[in-house]
Amino acid sequence: MTASLAFLGPVGTYAEAAALACAQWWQQEIDDHFELCPYPSIAQALQAVADEKCDFAIVPVENSIEGSVSMTLDTLWQLDMLQVQQAWILPISHALLSEADDIQDIESVCSHPQALAQCQGWLEQQLPQVKLVPTRSTTEALHHLRETPSMGAIASRRAAEIYSLPILAHPINDHPDNCTRFWLMSQKHSYAGSHSSLAFSLPSNVPGALLKPLQIFAERHINMSRIESRPTKRSLGEYVFFIDIERDLQCPDVRSGLEELKGYTETLKIFGSYSIHSAS
Repeated sequence: MTASLAFLGPVGTYAEAAALACAQWWQQEIDDHFELCPYPSIAQALQAVADEKCDFAIVPVENSIEGSVSMTLDTLWQLDMLQVQQAWILPISHALLSEADDIQDIESVCSHPQALAQCQGWLEQQLPQVKLVPTRSTTEALHHLRETPSMGAIASRRAAEIYSLPILAHPINDHPDNCTRFWLMSQKHSYAGSHSSLAFSLPSNVPGALLKPLQIFAERHINMSRIESRPTKRSLGEYVFFIDIERDLQCPDVRSGLEELKGYTETLKIFGSYSIHSAS
């Protein structure tokens, strides 16, 4: 059986590397195959699953240096039917690619905003005068490098091999332990695993409004491994809260806690339970 897997393309992105690791595991453990389907944005990859054009999507959720990937969280909040099936941790090692004869000949550097931010210190030290150009992915601008020798791009060594481009420097990320967590999403319900994820908005911005939902987990000795906020985009000062807990949805304490949580939230969305895997 073959299932379709959407990811942020083009070929050579870190999202594709996560998709390949997931596909290999899936074939070994589930005995199914994935057909990889690149999309030009994270939102479009997730929407493809919501529209049933693809069976799965693998999307970045959080980077160890730059934090959450806002496009992923904002899109998941807007969609109602997607569930996390697995989480994958991918090591990130950035390289500077260019056709320039010398690194000092580079006038602009292109890449995804997260990649540019993860290499900010190196860029300020080695190329303080270059123009930084954000793109939708780490590989979007690579086909322009041959015709523009003064342009550089931040991408993976694998991308350099795929596009036959020279690597002028590697690694250039500011922190050697840089890694990104990806979620494998589908419309299938997911109840089992070591972690669960959810998000909620509050009915009003009053003292204690957030404390009460958090106390629900504390009273049940359920550890939260992540909590962060995103603006609702309705009004300044209104937020959506994303939470990861270290328990699955089948746990009686979690079920009773979520039932109680409904009374303190305006909107509550459960993204499912899942296990975490490592991708090399």
